[in-house]
Amino acid sequence: MDIIDTIKEQIENNAVILYMKGSPNQPQCGFSARTSQALMACGERFAYVDVLSNPDIRTNLPAYANWPTFPQLWVKGELIGGCDIVVEMYESGELQPLVKEAAADAGEDSAANA
Repeated sequence: MDIIDTIKEQIENNAVILYMKGSPNQPQCGFSARTSQALMACGERFAYVDVLSNPDIRTNLPAYANWPTFPQLWVKGELIGGCDIVVEMYESGELQPLVKEAAADAGEDSAANA
């Protein structure tokens, strides 16, 4: 499987996924820290990929997403954006319902497949 297929699979198989530098508990840049904090404050589980330990993803995801920087938040297969967009959405109250709906839909999918 090539790296683009891996990226597609990660995005398709995770209702909420954050591509970031480091991990939510140990972010390696301020932008990733602010983004993961906003996402964690929504109270739902989410997947993440540390692009620092996955150099192929770090190299190829910007071209795939047509988004040059990290972090990148994807919800239900759609690129939401980076730090500024995610934090603005959190502050305006838009992020939490989006994340909660995606998590609920993912839970229903899991139950339906069980």
